[in-house]
Amino acid sequence: MEKAYKLEFAGEQTGSLYVNCCGLSQTEGLHSFGPALKPHYLVHYILSGKGRFLTGGKEYPLETGYGFLITPDELAFYQADEQDPWTYVWVGFSGTRAAEYLSNIGLSVGHPVFRSDASEELYRIVKDMMEHNTFGLSNDLRRNGQLGIFLSVIAEGTEVDQKNEADKANTYVRKAVAFIQSNYCNPVKVTDVADYVCINRSYLYTLFQNSMGMSPQQFLTTFRITKATELLQLTSLSIESIALSCGYHDPLVFTKAFKQMKKMSPTAYRREMSKGETRRNKEHLKQVENFINQINSLNET
Repeated sequence: MEKAYKLEFAGEQTGSLYVNCCGLSQTEGLHSFGPALKPHYLVHYILSGKGRFLTGGKEYPLETGYGFLITPDELAFYQADEQDPWTYVWVGFSGTRAAEYLSNIGLSVGHPVFRSDASEELYRIVKDMMEHNTFGLSNDLRRNGQLGIFLSVIAEGTEVDQKNEADKANTYVRKAVAFIQSNYCNPVKVTDVADYVCINRSYLYTLFQNSMGMSPQQFLTTFRITKATELLQLTSLSIESIALSCGYHDPLVFTKAFKQMKKMSPTAYRREMSKGETRRNKEHLKQVENFINQINSLNET
């Protein structure tokens, strides 16, 4: 037998991350589920007691403070201990980025178990989801927001130790590049990039040299100047506005950086590009294409 408080949320469910269901269960000895499939991701977290979980051909004995992931369309079985049955909360969810978030946390079919000491917080989050259970935009946003917090709490206490050093290094560079792509228009520095990916600046430098063949500062400048050349060609914005749009609050600093990379001023560059298919124009397009391909190849690894 099982004392369960369970909620299923119906209606249109689309987006990067959204709740399908959630609940709290207090089980009796040897209560089990499966082997069966689930149509969405499902995370259980054990508040007390113990039991066992089977998926991917492996069995995991689990107790208080541990949790486990059930992956869509993967056979799973779990059973409470006979003498000390478990009580757990669970959240089922889907979304276009659900797999990505779980992978970044370190959870997968091959690594479905995690540990967290934040039992009270995880319980409060699920309790809040269940209290905001009626139809409506406000409650939908609330539950989905709590789902993000639920996963973030798990991520804080989970060590992604199944990745090798090469995987970790590539992840740091990809996250750093993504940060630059999103923040080049702001006056960010390399130290901000390093802080974002939680490594020191010298290690970030080494990773960029190995992966990109340039330093983080060179990549940041190249990305900004590449965006500036696009604005110079495609818009009639002033040099001052283009500088500000590319993260340079001082137009003189922007002009100096632009000259160092393009061997001419922004004004001269705009004039040259307006002439049509000149040799210099073609060279520029080739440089931009090569730079974009370099970023794309990094994201594909």
